[in-house]
Amino acid sequence: MTHDVIVIGAGLAGLASARDLVDAGLDVLVVEARDRTGGRVESETLSDGRVVQLGGEIVGTIHYGYRQLAAELGLNIVPSYTEAEGLTGYDLVDGVVLGEDWLTAEDQACLESMDAELVRLAKLIDPADPLNTETGRSLDAMSIADFARANGATQCALRSLRLSWVYTGGGSIERLSMLGEARAMAAVGYHSMRDYGMWENLKVEGGSSVLADTLTALLADRIRLGSPVSRIEIGSTCTVTLHSGEVLSATNILCAVPVGPLRDIEIVGVSAERLRSLHRQREIPAFKAVVPLDEPIWERVGCNGLIPSERDTGGFWVQGGSVLSSLNGPELIGQIRNAPPGVADEQLLGTLRRVCGDIGDPTVLWRYWGTDPWTQGYVSHWAPGDLAAVGPLHGSHEPPFYLAGSDHWVAGYMEGAVLTGRHAAASILGRDFDLYPARYSSESRD
Repeated sequence: MTHDVIVIGAGLAGLASARDLVDAGLDVLVVEARDRTGGRVESETLSDGRVVQLGGEIVGTIHYGYRQLAAELGLNIVPSYTEAEGLTGYDLVDGVVLGEDWLTAEDQACLESMDAELVRLAKLIDPADPLNTETGRSLDAMSIADFARANGATQCALRSLRLSWVYTGGGSIERLSMLGEARAMAAVGYHSMRDYGMWENLKVEGGSSVLADTLTALLADRIRLGSPVSRIEIGSTCTVTLHSGEVLSATNILCAVPVGPLRDIEIVGVSAERLRSLHRQREIPAFKAVVPLDEPIWERVGCNGLIPSERDTGGFWVQGGSVLSSLNGPELIGQIRNAPPGVADEQLLGTLRRVCGDIGDPTVLWRYWGTDPWTQGYVSHWAPGDLAAVGPLHGSHEPPFYLAGSDHWVAGYMEGAVLTGRHAAASILGRDFDLYPARYSSESRD
């Protein structure tokens, strides 16, 4: 049989798009390489019954699309870690510091000035066409560190910026495009990505996996698991060939596969420029670690559980209760992946012991997103010049071939997955859909 739409990939983008298409009455089949849905959203139930999030976890006030979908599904949004009492614990190479006293008034003023200038520049960027101005083109040629230095950053201000990006698994500020930053800000109402109170202050009650699980339940018999794709052919009737050799057909193809694994799929029938644009994108390889503890040990020392580190880990934040999360980006994954048994755990826990004292001997749960064959990365990555190299086809469709996914465009996070998935579905249905709703929300600008 020929389906109306085959959705490739059952992460949040694929699930959100499939749900909208099914609700519109279309015959939809979702094919997923893994034996589970959710993509980079994944949970694990511990022996004591606690459910921990091993993948995407946090959203914010400015993530309007994600919150809207959660509301439609009847899910509750609750606060995340950002309002926890206590001081941030910095695991610096020259010692542990609680609070911001390691930054002088000059350092703080420098950071505030840079944020204000970046907000000003972001307001000159059209997130749908970020290279259409000289401002956008010049920002794409500049790294975040270049921008900071050009705006008179002190050494400690630069150090604070490095910690911010390492903590979020984003990589080195020497290798991140300023336009990538400005465009993400433009997409969500002009908030600095260091404003965690707007970007990371919320989550779905029960964990982000609840959103994926709810969508999965709605689509149950339309999802085929364990079905990796080897070939896509676009034509008057489109075909999808699975690794098994089975060939499926559809009128439209909606591809919600991360950009790394997408390069492993042969795609026939779309323009050479489209393929070049898609294959030019990249992601940051990152590993996530989760540390379930018996109690919130950080509270003993007056820490709020947010612990950026300059040492052997990106640091920690509170996932919930007495569970901590940690993202470890490209500067760290080599030593983690190649460490002898137990050594990576000890290095990770070393940060906690330096800041919090005795923590016992907790188990560390690792999720190697950077080397997982079906992700080959964790968050989108725009190095200086990348946006210009990817070109104007970025964020567009080539009917009957449609694209979605957090690493393709918009603001990243799970917000990008939800919005691009729903945008692709609306495009198939011939409907309008706003990819940037937060820009017009008074709530996002408060």
